[in-house]
Amino acid sequence: MDGDDKYLLKFKGYNFARLFVDINFLKNLDDFETRDDDVFVITYPKSGTIWTQQILSLIYYEGHRNRTEIVNTADRSPFLEYNLHKIDFEKRPSPRLFASHVPYYLAPKGLKNKKAKVIYVSRNPKDVLISYFHFSNMLVTFEASNNIGEFMEKFLDGKVVGSLWFCHESFDHMRGWYEHRHDFNILFMVYEEMKKDLRSSVLKISSFLEKELSEEDLDAVVNQAVFQNMKVDPQANYDSILKNEIGLRTKGHFLRKGTIGDWKHYLTVQQNERFDRVFQRKMKDFPLKFIWEIDEELDQ
Repeated sequence: MDGDDKYLLKFKGYNFARLFVDINFLKNLDDFETRDDDVFVITYPKSGTIWTQQILSLIYYEGHRNRTEIVNTADRSPFLEYNLHKIDFEKRPSPRLFASHVPYYLAPKGLKNKKAKVIYVSRNPKDVLISYFHFSNMLVTFEASNNIGEFMEKFLDGKVVGSLWFCHESFDHMRGWYEHRHDFNILFMVYEEMKKDLRSSVLKISSFLEKELSEEDLDAVVNQAVFQNMKVDPQANYDSILKNEIGLRTKGHFLRKGTIGDWKHYLTVQQNERFDRVFQRKMKDFPLKFIWEIDEELDQ
């Protein structure tokens, strides 16, 4: 473990948010006891985590859909490695929902029995970069950067929470989960496809979870999972947690824009070309397609 960085804690090659993580929990994460009906949302940071947490909460909990139970999404689907509210995971009733940013090699070994379900959500890394830059500058618990260029170098070097988005080997986040997908009961979702057709995405997720939704329930899930509705929903958007429990360096919202192609408004031509060179070198043989702009055709 690296104990020198104020913001990052490196454990087994992966960077965690130092101020949020319990090192004793990490040491025993491999043996975390999973249940057959557990569901894990896995993402690289800023890739649709809260959005998918909300979708799962709406699918599983009638009281969440009809708003008769006021329970925050953060407690419906708590982070596995960042247990801010000190929830006793063992006492949680089944089915348990979790969110996590861990790479495949740090996932609890119980997930490899292929009974518990994993939903992995990917997002194009340029938009991840921009969203992450704003997020890091907003929170006092993340290292701020003077500009996009400075943060981009940290991102490309893996010197951020979540470590490397991509690299030559399966040690990175996206490639690692994809190349080891046969070890897990996993569904891959694409952020941009979810944005284009949320209804079909919810149906795909509910089918994977073997949770049949009525048309009325499906309408409720889709309506409450629309980005703009989530942004003003205190049950879903984490804003109170940022303000009251974590601390803000600058004013802002956890859910910022939720758009596709926002990187075009921030990266210079030179920065974009550098990013493309790194991406092509490290991901040239990766089979999945990435959607960089809103007007690109999405595979159906």
